[in-house]
Amino acid sequence: MGRNVNRKLTCLSFPHIAALCQGRVVRVPAGTLFRVVGTELVVPCNVSDYDGPREQNFDWSFSSPGSSFVELASTWEVGFPAQQYRERLQRGDILLKRTANDAVELHIKNIQPSDQGHYKCSTPSTDATVQGNYEDTVQVKVLADALEVGPNSRSPPSLSLREGEPFELRCTASTMSPLHTHLALLWELHRGPVHRSILTLTHEGRFHPGPGYEQRYHSGDVLLDTVGSDAYRLSVSRALSADQGSYRCVVSEWIEEQGSWQEIQEKAVEVATVVIQPTALQLVVPRTVSVAEGKDLDLSCNITTDRVDDVRPEVTWYFKRTPDTTLLASHMLARLDRDSLMHSSPHVALSHVDTRSYHLLVRDVSKENSGYYLCLVALWAPGHNRSWYKVAEALSPLSGVSVTWLEPDYQVYLNASKVPGFSDDPTELECRVVDMKSVEANVRLTVSWYYRMNRRSDDMVSSELLAVMDGDWTLRYGERSKQRAQDGEFIFSKEHTDMFNFRIQRTTEEDRGNYYCVVSAWTRQRNNSWVKSKDVFSKPVNIFWASEDSVLVVKARQPKPFFAAGNTFEMTCKVSSKNIKSPRYSVLITAEKPVGDLSSPNETKCIISLDQDSVVKLENWTDASRVDGVVLEKVQEDEFRYRMYQTQISDAGLYRCVVTAWSLVGGSMWREAATSLSNPIEIDFQTSGPVFNASVHSDTPSVIRGDLIKLFCIVTVEGAVLDPDDMAFDVSWFAVHSFGLDKAPVLLSSLDRKGVVTAAQREWKSTLSLERVSVLEFLLQVHGSEDQDFGNYYCSVTPWVRSPTGSWQKETEIHSRPIFITVKMDVLNAFKYPLLIGVGLSTVIGLLSCLIGYCSSHWCCKKEVQETRRERRRLMSMEMD
Repeated sequence: MGRNVNRKLTCLSFPHIAALCQGRVVRVPAGTLFRVVGTELVVPCNVSDYDGPREQNFDWSFSSPGSSFVELASTWEVGFPAQQYRERLQRGDILLKRTANDAVELHIKNIQPSDQGHYKCSTPSTDATVQGNYEDTVQVKVLADALEVGPNSRSPPSLSLREGEPFELRCTASTMSPLHTHLALLWELHRGPVHRSILTLTHEGRFHPGPGYEQRYHSGDVLLDTVGSDAYRLSVSRALSADQGSYRCVVSEWIEEQGSWQEIQEKAVEVATVVIQPTALQLVVPRTVSVAEGKDLDLSCNITTDRVDDVRPEVTWYFKRTPDTTLLASHMLARLDRDSLMHSSPHVALSHVDTRSYHLLVRDVSKENSGYYLCLVALWAPGHNRSWYKVAEALSPLSGVSVTWLEPDYQVYLNASKVPGFSDDPTELECRVVDMKSVEANVRLTVSWYYRMNRRSDDMVSSELLAVMDGDWTLRYGERSKQRAQDGEFIFSKEHTDMFNFRIQRTTEEDRGNYYCVVSAWTRQRNNSWVKSKDVFSKPVNIFWASEDSVLVVKARQPKPFFAAGNTFEMTCKVSSKNIKSPRYSVLITAEKPVGDLSSPNETKCIISLDQDSVVKLENWTDASRVDGVVLEKVQEDEFRYRMYQTQISDAGLYRCVVTAWSLVGGSMWREAATSLSNPIEIDFQTSGPVFNASVHSDTPSVIRGDLIKLFCIVTVEGAVLDPDDMAFDVSWFAVHSFGLDKAPVLLSSLDRKGVVTAAQREWKSTLSLERVSVLEFLLQVHGSEDQDFGNYYCSVTPWVRSPTGSWQKETEIHSRPIFITVKMDVLNAFKYPLLIGVGLSTVIGLLSCLIGYCSSHWCCKKEVQETRRERRRLMSMEMD
């Protein structure tokens, strides 16, 4: 076939109109392709053709450096190739592979240096009009083979390992290429026809674990690193059975061209063959076992293995009806995982007898337990970063179990494991089944508990039912124990198959008496109902203790009976008790006014307390200046000491210790057993000091609203004459806003002995001021008085006297007699401003009304009317009307 010359006319021949071309476009890879001698060159070429044939034809030409293009291969013309390439085409060293209707690949096998040059892909055109790019060229450079890959001398050709042992493999790779190339390395595992990628180091220096190796790589179990300048090491910390196979090191060489990477060659080398020796694991179980119904089935699973390192077994027992050795249609009974955690049911347990022996215990077997039992054991070894992996697994042979039935024969023994010595102590009874023989699975044992009051003389006392267990394990309570069982005071339990327990949390005196249990044997019928077949009674156990009243005695003592004001007062309290179990004491210190003190008669003040847990608490001790002035401490288990530092005159009175004995109930709750009051210890100061009185005076007992109210609180001193510097006063003003004293007093303001004034919050606008005007006079002023300020006013004074030792003593608080203050309203001032405002507003409104009337008549109602002159005597015209 002849060639069409139009195929050489392209848009590239006319750059100034290339942007207008919209026809076919031929594309080959951009830039330069690099290949190593002996490798295969693959150059793809594709074309976009809008109006061409369905299957596009391609021509390939080659130009060596310094020469013109010669024909290489064609998909259209058979005689297209030049003579020097026809032999290579016939051998298949050069061939064209069509990958699509508009795409083809040029393959040159075993490329040589002479193949370096430019390759042009073109498409012959039969179009009437040439539109687009009909050819494209790519440059190919052939490089010498400078890559050397081989196994490392330290890597043996064959390794035999056990699971869990570490191993290392190495291979060397280097290149002497004059160009700037990068190496990439891949470790592969070959197991027959299956190849698995383990770990890759890319040409960009990144690590990529293969499928299935991600977790092991991230945990550090599989690593790849370099040793020296040309060695690459694969490290496996713990070998698995899946690691067996042939290991291969694949090295590829890459070069960067115009921002993209090209793989120019690849070499692989067999490094070593790794053989993983499997872990030996054998299981031994009894072949046949016969057990009586109602007894316990004990099966052992003995493990034999050659592993001596730190492996943990996971043991699982299965049960099935059929004798096949698979786990199909099997039921898991119990499992002990590698962390020794038990997974079982209440009647099935798995015990670890020794290092390699595990026992399955099935309690109270019945005919349903007849069948076949299997033991599945898996060995787990520790991996990297706290991980675990399975190294071996084995399934035991079948163990056949047959359950036989025998007549039940047993005895019942009742024992009191806990006997109360006091009230509120716990009582615990154990009803144990002993000498149990021939108890079949069709027999079920239940218990009934009874109480019988102690006999008085020869009177017969009937037994009371506490609880009974039916054949279906339903527990029913008797009338005596129903409420206490619901409250948790009576506890009925079954600790073992042959033992029943009854516990009274807090035994009372009404619980004293005889207790006995009845163990019943129930036989299951064909309809699965249960019928009682046998009752065995235990001997009664008597619960009794001698009850006596609790006795608590407290004696108070004062080590130093004589002391003066300002000294320390000390009092000790000794406690003794009887018939109280392990008592723990709480102490409260109280104070009473001495006999003859009429200021606060019959007043008892709680000062400080110490509870049974030795926690100290200030009760009604409100003296802020002496917060740390009282101390209560525990000297011994039954002795307490109270101290009061820097005593004041006002501290005079009778002091007592109130002691409460507590008993521990239920191990966590305290119960009050008894309370006692000690003898009083009196503090009496024999003083001949001054006597203070307080009175209130006002020059303005009746004021007009808005005026100033002045109230004087005057303190008088009788008896001893004191220096003004040795006296100080706390003054507080109170008001009772009523005509009588029937309302509660309201605190207005206070001034302490240091001159600090504290004013109370008020709901009206009048303000208060309090000041000391002389040594013994204090002035309260009410500014801007209001109607609410009327009422009775009085002052409260607390004197402080400095003692010869220099300490300040607080005297008894005194109160003045009240004075009544009235607030009147000024009628003239109240109506003066409203009258002035009313007169002013009325005057303004009158003047404004006159002004509006004048303007309206002058401007709005004026109208000029021209008419003939009339005499005055004539009537006004109608128009004027």
